[in-house]
Amino acid sequence: MSPLDMLADVVGPRNVLQDASDIAPYAVDWRGTWRGQPLAVARPGTTAEVAEVVQRCGALGLAIVPAGGRTGLCGGAVAPENGPPSVVLSLERLNRIRHVDARDFSIVAEAGCVVQAVQQAAAEAGRLFPIQWGAQGTAQIGGMLSTNAGGIRTLRWGNARELVLGLEVVLPDGRVLDDLRRVRKDNSGYALRHLFIGGEGTLGVITAAALRLVPALKRVESAFVAVPSPDAALSLFSRVMASGAELIGFELCARFCMEMAARHGVGLRMPLPLEAPWYVMVEIAAAHESVPLRAMLEEALAEALEGGEALDAVIAESEAQRAMIWKIREDYPDCSRREGPAVGTDTAVPVSAVPDFVNTAERELKARWPEGRMAAIGHAGDGNIHLSLHAPEGWTDRAAWVERAAEMEPLVNAIAVSLGGSFSAEHGIGQSKRHAMATHKNPVALELMRAVKQAIDPEGWMNPGKMLP
Repeated sequence: MSPLDMLADVVGPRNVLQDASDIAPYAVDWRGTWRGQPLAVARPGTTAEVAEVVQRCGALGLAIVPAGGRTGLCGGAVAPENGPPSVVLSLERLNRIRHVDARDFSIVAEAGCVVQAVQQAAAEAGRLFPIQWGAQGTAQIGGMLSTNAGGIRTLRWGNARELVLGLEVVLPDGRVLDDLRRVRKDNSGYALRHLFIGGEGTLGVITAAALRLVPALKRVESAFVAVPSPDAALSLFSRVMASGAELIGFELCARFCMEMAARHGVGLRMPLPLEAPWYVMVEIAAAHESVPLRAMLEEALAEALEGGEALDAVIAESEAQRAMIWKIREDYPDCSRREGPAVGTDTAVPVSAVPDFVNTAERELKARWPEGRMAAIGHAGDGNIHLSLHAPEGWTDRAAWVERAAEMEPLVNAIAVSLGGSFSAEHGIGQSKRHAMATHKNPVALELMRAVKQAIDPEGWMNPGKMLP
């Protein structure tokens, strides 16, 4: 029996992909940047099958590359190009909602559940699973947790980590760590789940999660606001935070980003003429219909307009208009890709440092790459601003621009770290940020991380070539 036949014996021949055409979607990342050819793709359908596949791969000396919806941006779910022989372990068939408890405000979902499916299951129970970002219709729970993903509502409910009550994880030796308890208080030793959340599959394979739900939103109000500067945007942020409303979204967007969305977006309509240098998307919400959200938002915006913090503003008059505001934001990554070659970053700074960060980066990038076009967009309410440097209009050679602007990301990372920030905010490390780990991560922290890796995965078979430099 061949090694791959041994895997087929566990999950069935149809669920071990070996043909190049079948493997191809699993051998490249969403951006088309990272490529690596695994020997096969295994698609187990139960936790027991995951455990058996992991155990057999270990016995065969095959590395495991866990994969979810493959919407990641750092090459974390792709086999390293020059890495050891590997099998991509796709969790797509592990896609059941195991339990929903509305009274407990919790849901237990398997790793292959699409995030949107979990949101829908929560909504059917009269609850809300608050994670939200553009890829939620494809991204899966396992990948969301493995990268500790964020999104536009992080400022209110935190990254994925803050929504996890318990995990089920298959360890590198095939044992199953069953820690799916849904209790809010548990001081019985180390919180082991936090090793695997954000661990990018380097310590084990998340197969299911107990997740926290929150009350459904009964009232929501959104606005699109033109502002003169990031500093003015931060003043507006403070004003809305103090309005008494529940602020759940606050996105800062440079005009260039909105122009790209207007050029390349399908069916997108800009709520305001694109005449200001910066724009903000604001969303407030309440779990009770009687909360006067509209009046709160109108008052805050009126004061901002009077104080010069806002230049113009429009409040959505219907659900369709509200959805359009956020569709602009959610569709932006694809619009940015259509604009042409760019080098991007995923940084975070303290919220109060956002203006300094943006202004310093803009000054330095103009000095180094005057022909480039800086795009700045992100979750200003939690300090996570995505800066990218686009090639000049008409430039089509991506490889040449990546080489030309190769020092852009290290430069922006250094600016963020100098302001007390991070070089990786919500996308994870994967393959693309290992160099930044080596440069910016505290040496003691790296030492501890390597010790944890050695203790749990001494053979190094779990997602090799990822995260640790």
